[in-house]
Amino acid sequence: MDYRVEDKYLITREQWAVISVRLKEICRPDEHGVEGSYTVRSVYFDDMTDSCLEENEAGVDPREKFRIRSYDRQDAPVHLELKKRRGGRTKKETLPLSREEAERLLHRDSGVCFARAEGEESFLLKKLGAQMLTRLLQPVILIEYERTAYVYEAGNVRITCDRNIGAGSDVAALWGKPELLTPVLPAGQFVLEVKYDELLPEHIRQAVDIGSLRKTAFSKYCYGRRRDL
Repeated sequence: MDYRVEDKYLITREQWAVISVRLKEICRPDEHGVEGSYTVRSVYFDDMTDSCLEENEAGVDPREKFRIRSYDRQDAPVHLELKKRRGGRTKKETLPLSREEAERLLHRDSGVCFARAEGEESFLLKKLGAQMLTRLLQPVILIEYERTAYVYEAGNVRITCDRNIGAGSDVAALWGKPELLTPVLPAGQFVLEVKYDELLPEHIRQAVDIGSLRKTAFSKYCYGRRRDL
């Protein structure tokens, strides 16, 4: 996947009610979850000096960060992801993980990154393993939220609304329910993301334009770490 545009906006529950009605008329719900809605959990990695956090807040370009992601609190699918940002655009590299591999990573076992048989797809794992050994990269925070997503084929458009975003230090609770999650945003405030390749179709732009939206550099990881630190 090439680098894509990723515009973010902080919106209210009422604004999303208007936008979602418009999107239902022209987009299809994401195939995951029920009518495009599902739970997302991500465990993010950082080093001993919080380099990823500092680079994100400073707007360093380019930059990247590792995470393990699961959906709807199920054993599968679980993926290792490397989120990259360059020139104001984003790109995500993804590798499926077994539950055993994910659990070993959550327990800071870098050895699992080099355990796949020769010929298996493993570059992303080996890159993470190298950084766990050289930079002491480790899992530092779990972020959970509810997502509703719509897609539109022309322009490879994906529009998501994330709500009830919570952060916790129990990174081993990727499955099951964490004992404590700290809210990242005030109640009723959501995050709208509009992602596309090159050009956003005009009727999609009009659907999400309610006259008062302002782009933001909001990062769930940064907000979660600052609330959790």
